[in-house]
Amino acid sequence: MAEQLGADRPAAQQPTWPDSDALDSAVSTLRAMPPLVFAGECDDLRDRMAAASVGEAFVLQGGDCAETFVDATADNIRDRVKTVLQMSAVLTYGAGMPVVKMGRMAGQFAKPRSKDTETRDEVTLPAYRGDMVNDFAFTEQARRPDPQRLVNGYHASAATLNLVRAFTQGGFADLRRVHDWNRGFVSNAANQRYEGLARDIDKAMRFMAACGVDFEAMRATEFWSAHEALLLDYERPMTRIDSRTGDLYDTSGHFLWVGERTRQLDGAHLEFVSRVRNPIGMKVSDKADPDELLRVIDKLDPHREPGRLTFITRMGAGTIREALPPIIERVRDSGAIVTWICDPMHGNTFESASGFKTRAFDDVVDEVRGFFEVHRQLGTVPGGLHVELTGTDVTECLGGAERILDEDLNKRYESVCDPRLNHRQSLELAFLTAEMLAER
Repeated sequence: MAEQLGADRPAAQQPTWPDSDALDSAVSTLRAMPPLVFAGECDDLRDRMAAASVGEAFVLQGGDCAETFVDATADNIRDRVKTVLQMSAVLTYGAGMPVVKMGRMAGQFAKPRSKDTETRDEVTLPAYRGDMVNDFAFTEQARRPDPQRLVNGYHASAATLNLVRAFTQGGFADLRRVHDWNRGFVSNAANQRYEGLARDIDKAMRFMAACGVDFEAMRATEFWSAHEALLLDYERPMTRIDSRTGDLYDTSGHFLWVGERTRQLDGAHLEFVSRVRNPIGMKVSDKADPDELLRVIDKLDPHREPGRLTFITRMGAGTIREALPPIIERVRDSGAIVTWICDPMHGNTFESASGFKTRAFDDVVDEVRGFFEVHRQLGTVPGGLHVELTGTDVTECLGGAERILDEDLNKRYESVCDPRLNHRQSLELAFLTAEMLAER
């Protein structure tokens, strides 16, 4: 049944698999694999997203633009988790609000592309669609879509989730270890500011300990996995029937989103996510038609269930203040309940003078600021932040306190797709967002 979800609809952005027998074998293997997440966990996340929709929590969704198999190492996973934990501590302490921590992790191995092919020096090959499809190396063999990579993606996701759960449930995420989360990172202004906040948290902890507070509940934290539900040959076999309710859940991740390129009302992707009970997100650009969005809401959330549907806005710093209000107003006036999250990355991408795909940190901050301003003017709730980031000090986005310049981009430009905020820039963004939340 799950394998047929949306099978009769056109599916955009799917690779052309050259070997149908190999694809059938990979899908059969995935169908027999254990789930990566569980239905009850997805239900819990839906409750957390519902709280964010009414201002009782704030969502922080962060991680790689496109995960790669070679970078799914213990150190990289740890540093990404540490960065999200640090940002969450800043947001929680600065704004006095619980933070729903969600990683673009354990499944973000595929990316949509604007063209099916890529040409270099008069050589044309299939576009790189993420490690779950083909390889980034520009050779005919590397760019050939290989269904076995779907299975490799499952194993990489399982290993990532296993380590994330160990970190977040085994005491590493204990708030009494806020200083430990800073170890291993290069000393800089953002880290120094974080250390000051960590000292304040220590002081608050000592006060609560003196009052006899039981800290057992603080030893662990919830950490949810999220990715774009792009490759239907992966998502369908990972969809299972919940033994408690008989409902379908996509067990490849807790939270799934549909991108701008695949959210056609008559398409396979919206049909698929409309049938599973996971909390669902959808990217919304400045070009989105409000009437179409209302039809999307009717399809994905017909019962108007809080926490079920999230709109992730991606508009650009120069556009959000004009484009977002009419969209929010139409959705609000329809009576729909969605969680609004700001993606300040994708609308601010450009090519630098040196030829690198990049983003300016000031533009990222300005889009977040515009997001909060619009919600304040309309009396609606800014529910969260969706950021492409890494736990290392790459040089992919311009600016920040360390003032990364165009000539610095080639020093550590490691992304295979979109530019990410580095650890320092991510912490800076968290402090600035905490101030916006506190003002709200």
